[in-house]
Amino acid sequence: MRIKATVYVTLKRGYSDPEGEATTKALQGLGYNVVEVRSSKAYEVYLDAKDVDAAEEAVDDMCRRLLTNPTKDDYHFELSEVQ
Repeated sequence: MRIKATVYVTLKRGYSDPEGEATTKALQGLGYNVVEVRSSKAYEVYLDAKDVDAAEEAVDDMCRRLLTNPTKDDYHFELSEVQ
């Protein structure tokens, strides 16, 4: 089965987010009542797997081994079957 995984990677609380801080200031400068912006990354990963459980296991492994730094990043992902 063909699976699309959308992986969201964000910085853990307590880590500096210069991009988010700059965006917060820029939006405030434009007059928006923004308190905080946190930047994140999103990856779309397409893979073949025997079932959803196998896909979930593979994507979790990808996140831990390459797509994130477990010291400073949090992640979650969504899976959907594609044609």
